[in-house]
Amino acid sequence: MRLAPWWALLSSGSAPLLLVGGWATAEVLQGPGYDPVTQTISILAAYGAPGYWVMNAMLVTLGTCYLATARGLKAARLPGRLALAGGGVAAIALTVFPAPVRGGNFGHGTVVTIGFALMAAWPVLAAHRSRTGPWALQFPASIVASALMVLGAAWFLVELQSGGAAGVAERVLTAAQALWPLLVVTSCLHYPARERSESRETA
Repeated sequence: MRLAPWWALLSSGSAPLLLVGGWATAEVLQGPGYDPVTQTISILAAYGAPGYWVMNAMLVTLGTCYLATARGLKAARLPGRLALAGGGVAAIALTVFPAPVRGGNFGHGTVVTIGFALMAAWPVLAAHRSRTGPWALQFPASIVASALMVLGAAWFLVELQSGGAAGVAERVLTAAQALWPLLVVTSCLHYPARERSESRETA
């Protein structure tokens, strides 16, 4: 039994490219008045923003990639796969609850919080306690990944409240969250075939 199908590599590899490509394109459309250092990605997806449709298309496709990866990642524990899928649903839901051009929005903030929480939790929830299996699904690596994502979220909140480099913090955090599924899938595809049966028995 394969630990991950080939198309999981396609879906997980597409996610970070779509994310960065989406916000980069929207930044160009937004014009010189937008500061990617201090302003968040959500502003690019605000209703009426020049890059609104670009960002919404990106969010739907990104969420679909997370859902597809969660479905194909058979080697991960079910709670982690459900959390990753939930992160995908949250990404898609942001198109229903866009950020306002100015100020806050309870619905948007709630969806963002839920999405960040699910994406930070899924590495630990997907991990196996055994010392065998793909390295990215072993508990030590998963703990580090989740911890870094939590720290990234804390950094983002600090920068947001202080009026600092919130844009940089958010981009680093979302890029890390998009890259981890790719690392997990890659570790599964490169796991030696002769050891797969052993990892299933000890998981």
